[in-house]
Amino acid sequence: MQEKSKPVDNLRADAEKIITRAIAAVERALKGKTFLGRVYLVAAGKAAWQMAHAARACLQDNFCGGVVVTKYGHVKGEIADVACFEGGHPVPDENSLRGTDAALALTEDLTESDTVVFLLSGGGSALFEKPLLPLAELQDVTNQLLAAGADIVEINTIRKRLSAVKGGRFAPAQVFAVVLSDILGDPLDMIASGPAYPDSSSCAQALDIAKRYGLRLSERAWALLAQETPKTLENVETQITGSVRELCAA
Repeated sequence: MQEKSKPVDNLRADAEKIITRAIAAVERALKGKTFLGRVYLVAAGKAAWQMAHAARACLQDNFCGGVVVTKYGHVKGEIADVACFEGGHPVPDENSLRGTDAALALTEDLTESDTVVFLLSGGGSALFEKPLLPLAELQDVTNQLLAAGADIVEINTIRKRLSAVKGGRFAPAQVFAVVLSDILGDPLDMIASGPAYPDSSSCAQALDIAKRYGLRLSERAWALLAQETPKTLENVETQITGSVRELCAA
Protein backbone atom coordinates (compact mmCIF):
# COMPACT_ATOMS: atom_id res chain seq x y z
CA MET A 1 0.00 0.00 0.00
CA GLN A 2 2.84 2.37 0.87
CA GLU A 3 4.55 1.76 -2.48
CA LYS A 4 1.35 2.50 -4.39
CA SER A 5 1.02 5.91 -2.76
CA LYS A 6 4.37 7.18 -3.99
CA PRO A 7 3.31 8.03 -7.56
CA VAL A 8 0.33 9.96 -6.18
CA ASP A 9 2.59 11.83 -3.78
CA ASN A 10 4.97 12.64 -6.65
CA LEU A 11 2.11 13.91 -8.81
CA ARG A 12 0.84 16.10 -5.95
CA ALA A 13 4.32 17.56 -5.43
CA ASP A 14 4.68 18.24 -9.17
CA ALA A 15 1.23 19.85 -9.30
CA GLU A 16 2.01 22.11 -6.34
CA LYS A 17 5.30 23.14 -7.98
CA ILE A 18 3.52 23.98 -11.26
CA ILE A 19 0.85 26.01 -9.44
CA THR A 20 3.49 27.89 -7.46
CA ARG A 21 5.33 28.83 -10.66
CA ALA A 22 2.10 30.04 -12.27
CA ILE A 23 1.24 32.23 -9.28
CA ALA A 24 4.79 33.60 -9.09
CA ALA A 25 4.39 34.75 -12.68
CA VAL A 26 2.04 37.46 -11.39
CA GLU A 27 5.00 39.13 -9.69
CA ARG A 28 7.00 38.96 -12.93
CA ALA A 29 4.12 40.58 -14.83
CA LEU A 30 4.09 43.51 -12.39
CA LYS A 31 7.82 43.82 -11.83
CA GLY A 32 9.06 47.15 -13.11
CA LYS A 33 5.56 48.39 -13.97
CA THR A 34 4.74 51.95 -13.00
CA PHE A 35 1.20 53.25 -12.83
CA LEU A 36 0.14 56.88 -12.81
CA GLY A 37 -2.56 58.10 -10.46
CA ARG A 38 -4.20 55.98 -7.83
CA VAL A 39 -3.76 52.21 -7.99
CA TYR A 40 -6.44 49.70 -6.99
CA LEU A 41 -6.42 45.91 -6.98
CA VAL A 42 -9.34 43.66 -7.95
CA ALA A 43 -8.88 39.88 -8.07
CA ALA A 44 -11.52 37.32 -9.03
CA GLY A 45 -11.37 33.55 -9.45
CA LYS A 46 -10.29 30.40 -7.67
CA ALA A 47 -6.66 31.60 -7.60
CA ALA A 48 -7.61 35.20 -6.73
CA TRP A 49 -6.22 35.20 -3.18
CA GLN A 50 -2.86 33.72 -4.22
CA MET A 51 -2.56 36.11 -7.16
CA ALA A 52 -3.49 39.12 -5.01
CA HIS A 53 -1.07 38.06 -2.29
CA ALA A 54 1.75 37.91 -4.84
CA ALA A 55 0.73 41.18 -6.51
CA ARG A 56 0.32 43.17 -3.30
CA ALA A 57 4.06 43.04 -2.61
CA CYS A 58 4.65 44.71 -5.99
CA LEU A 59 2.06 47.44 -5.48
CA GLN A 60 3.38 50.06 -3.09
CA ASP A 61 3.31 53.54 -4.64
CA ASN A 62 -0.15 55.15 -4.74
CA PHE A 63 -1.87 51.91 -3.68
CA CYS A 64 -5.35 52.75 -2.39
CA GLY A 65 -6.95 49.39 -1.65
CA GLY A 66 -8.22 46.19 -3.15
CA VAL A 67 -10.89 43.50 -3.22
CA VAL A 68 -10.53 39.73 -3.66
CA VAL A 69 -13.49 37.50 -4.59
CA THR A 70 -12.70 33.79 -4.50
CA LYS A 71 -14.27 30.40 -3.83
CA TYR A 72 -15.28 29.23 -0.38
CA GLY A 73 -12.29 27.98 1.60
CA HIS A 74 -9.77 29.72 -0.68
CA VAL A 75 -8.92 32.79 1.45
CA LYS A 76 -5.70 31.89 3.25
CA GLY A 77 -5.27 34.96 5.44
CA GLU A 78 -5.29 38.73 5.45
CA ILE A 79 -3.71 40.88 2.74
CA ALA A 80 -2.78 44.42 3.72
CA ASP A 81 -5.41 46.97 2.60
CA VAL A 82 -7.32 44.31 0.65
CA ALA A 83 -10.82 43.09 1.56
CA CYS A 84 -11.33 39.38 0.87
CA PHE A 85 -14.66 37.76 0.04
CA GLU A 86 -15.68 34.16 -0.65
CA GLY A 87 -18.61 33.15 -2.84
CA GLY A 88 -20.31 30.36 -4.76
CA HIS A 89 -18.79 28.36 -7.61
CA PRO A 90 -19.69 27.14 -10.25
CA VAL A 91 -23.05 28.81 -9.57
CA PRO A 92 -22.95 32.38 -8.18
CA ASP A 93 -24.63 33.13 -4.86
CA GLU A 94 -25.38 36.16 -2.69
CA ASN A 95 -21.79 36.26 -1.44
CA SER A 96 -20.46 36.33 -5.01
CA LEU A 97 -22.60 39.42 -5.56
CA ARG A 98 -21.52 40.94 -2.25
CA GLY A 99 -17.83 40.67 -3.16
CA THR A 100 -18.46 42.06 -6.64
CA ASP A 101 -20.43 44.97 -5.21
CA ALA A 102 -17.45 45.75 -2.98
CA ALA A 103 -15.17 45.81 -6.04
CA LEU A 104 -17.57 48.09 -7.90
CA ALA A 105 -17.84 50.43 -4.91
CA LEU A 106 -14.05 50.56 -4.67
CA THR A 107 -13.67 51.56 -8.32
CA GLU A 108 -16.79 53.65 -8.99
CA ASP A 109 -15.17 57.09 -8.65
CA LEU A 110 -11.97 56.46 -10.59
CA THR A 111 -10.71 58.79 -13.31
CA GLU A 112 -8.92 57.96 -16.54
CA SER A 113 -5.58 58.63 -14.81
CA ASP A 114 -6.19 55.92 -12.18
CA THR A 115 -5.34 52.23 -12.64
CA VAL A 116 -7.08 49.00 -11.70
CA VAL A 117 -4.76 46.00 -11.54
CA PHE A 118 -7.25 43.27 -12.39
CA LEU A 119 -6.25 39.67 -11.59
CA LEU A 120 -8.36 36.97 -13.21
CA SER A 121 -8.36 33.20 -12.92
CA GLY A 122 -10.71 30.29 -13.59
CA GLY A 123 -14.00 30.45 -11.73
CA GLY A 124 -14.25 34.20 -12.15
CA SER A 125 -17.51 33.89 -14.11
CA ALA A 126 -19.38 32.70 -11.01
CA LEU A 127 -17.43 34.70 -8.45
CA PHE A 128 -17.39 38.10 -10.19
CA GLU A 129 -21.02 38.79 -10.90
CA LYS A 130 -23.51 41.66 -11.04
CA PRO A 131 -26.56 40.09 -12.71
CA LEU A 132 -29.01 41.97 -14.88
CA LEU A 133 -31.62 39.41 -13.78
CA PRO A 134 -32.75 38.27 -10.34
CA LEU A 135 -30.06 36.05 -8.85
CA ALA A 136 -32.37 33.03 -8.64
CA GLU A 137 -33.06 33.28 -12.38
CA LEU A 138 -29.37 33.55 -13.22
CA GLN A 139 -28.65 30.52 -11.02
CA ASP A 140 -31.36 28.59 -12.85
CA VAL A 141 -29.94 29.50 -16.27
CA THR A 142 -26.45 28.44 -15.14
CA ASN A 143 -27.76 25.13 -13.82
CA GLN A 144 -29.68 24.51 -17.07
CA LEU A 145 -26.50 25.03 -19.11
CA LEU A 146 -24.44 22.78 -16.83
CA ALA A 147 -27.09 20.03 -16.90
CA ALA A 148 -27.31 20.23 -20.70
CA GLY A 149 -23.56 19.65 -21.05
CA ALA A 150 -22.77 23.03 -22.58
CA ASP A 151 -19.03 23.75 -22.80
CA ILE A 152 -17.36 26.68 -21.03
CA VAL A 153 -17.33 28.91 -24.12
CA GLU A 154 -21.06 28.35 -24.70
CA ILE A 155 -21.85 28.97 -21.02
CA ASN A 156 -19.81 32.17 -20.93
CA THR A 157 -21.33 33.44 -24.18
CA ILE A 158 -24.68 33.37 -22.39
CA ARG A 159 -23.35 34.66 -19.06
CA LYS A 160 -21.82 37.76 -20.65
CA ARG A 161 -25.16 39.08 -21.78
CA LEU A 162 -26.90 38.51 -18.44
CA SER A 163 -24.31 40.46 -16.43
CA ALA A 164 -23.29 44.07 -15.83
CA VAL A 165 -19.61 43.15 -15.32
CA LYS A 166 -18.90 40.57 -18.02
CA GLY A 167 -18.14 40.76 -21.74
CA GLY A 168 -16.02 43.91 -21.55
CA ARG A 169 -18.31 45.80 -19.16
CA PHE A 170 -15.77 46.18 -16.33
CA ALA A 171 -13.24 48.82 -17.41
CA PRO A 172 -13.63 51.63 -14.85
CA ALA A 173 -10.26 53.31 -15.47
CA GLN A 174 -6.93 52.30 -16.96
CA VAL A 175 -6.95 48.54 -16.50
CA PHE A 176 -3.88 46.30 -16.36
CA ALA A 177 -5.27 42.76 -16.41
CA VAL A 178 -3.20 39.74 -15.43
CA VAL A 179 -4.88 36.50 -16.49
CA LEU A 180 -4.33 32.91 -15.40
CA SER A 181 -6.02 30.98 -18.20
CA ASP A 182 -7.97 27.76 -17.69
CA ILE A 183 -9.36 27.46 -21.23
CA LEU A 184 -7.56 25.81 -24.15
CA GLY A 185 -6.35 28.39 -26.64
CA ASP A 186 -6.51 31.21 -24.05
CA PRO A 187 -9.51 33.11 -25.47
CA LEU A 188 -9.21 36.24 -23.31
CA ASP A 189 -12.83 37.21 -23.79
CA MET A 190 -14.00 33.85 -22.43
CA ILE A 191 -11.75 33.45 -19.39
CA ALA A 192 -14.00 34.42 -16.46
CA SER A 193 -16.37 35.69 -19.19
CA GLY A 194 -13.94 38.50 -20.12
CA PRO A 195 -14.98 41.30 -17.74
CA ALA A 196 -12.31 43.65 -19.12
CA TYR A 197 -11.80 42.32 -22.64
CA PRO A 198 -13.71 43.05 -25.90
CA ASP A 199 -16.26 40.34 -26.60
CA SER A 200 -15.77 38.29 -29.75
CA SER A 201 -19.09 36.46 -29.47
CA SER A 202 -22.29 37.78 -31.00
CA CYS A 203 -25.94 38.02 -30.08
CA ALA A 204 -26.73 35.54 -32.85
CA GLN A 205 -24.40 32.98 -31.25
CA ALA A 206 -25.92 33.53 -27.80
CA LEU A 207 -29.46 33.11 -29.13
CA ASP A 208 -28.45 29.98 -31.06
CA ILE A 209 -26.95 28.42 -27.92
CA ALA A 210 -30.07 29.20 -25.89
CA LYS A 211 -32.35 27.66 -28.55
CA ARG A 212 -30.09 24.65 -29.18
CA TYR A 213 -30.13 23.66 -25.51
CA GLY A 214 -33.80 24.51 -25.09
CA LEU A 215 -33.16 26.96 -22.27
CA ARG A 216 -36.22 28.10 -20.34
CA LEU A 217 -35.78 31.88 -20.21
CA SER A 218 -37.86 34.89 -19.21
CA GLU A 219 -38.71 37.64 -21.68
CA ARG A 220 -36.12 39.81 -19.94
CA ALA A 221 -33.41 37.16 -20.46
CA TRP A 222 -34.25 36.78 -24.16
CA ALA A 223 -34.07 40.56 -24.55
CA LEU A 224 -30.64 40.67 -22.86
CA LEU A 225 -29.31 37.95 -25.16
CA ALA A 226 -30.24 40.19 -28.09
CA GLN A 227 -28.21 43.15 -26.74
CA GLU A 228 -24.66 43.44 -28.08
CA THR A 229 -21.58 43.62 -25.84
CA PRO A 230 -18.54 45.96 -26.16
CA LYS A 231 -16.30 45.07 -29.12
CA THR A 232 -13.45 47.53 -28.45
CA LEU A 233 -11.74 48.75 -25.26
CA GLU A 234 -8.98 51.35 -25.54
CA ASN A 235 -8.06 51.57 -21.86
CA VAL A 236 -7.16 47.94 -21.12
CA GLU A 237 -3.82 46.11 -21.29
CA THR A 238 -3.89 42.35 -20.76
CA GLN A 239 -1.12 39.89 -20.00
CA ILE A 240 -1.43 36.11 -19.66
CA THR A 241 0.85 34.76 -16.92
CA GLY A 242 -0.27 31.14 -16.97
CA SER A 243 -2.17 28.91 -19.37
CA VAL A 244 -2.83 25.24 -20.04
CA ARG A 245 0.04 25.22 -22.56
CA GLU A 246 2.43 26.93 -20.13
CA LEU A 247 1.44 24.63 -17.27
CA CYS A 248 2.16 21.59 -19.45
CA ALA A 249 5.55 23.05 -20.36
CA ALA A 250 6.28 23.70 -16.68
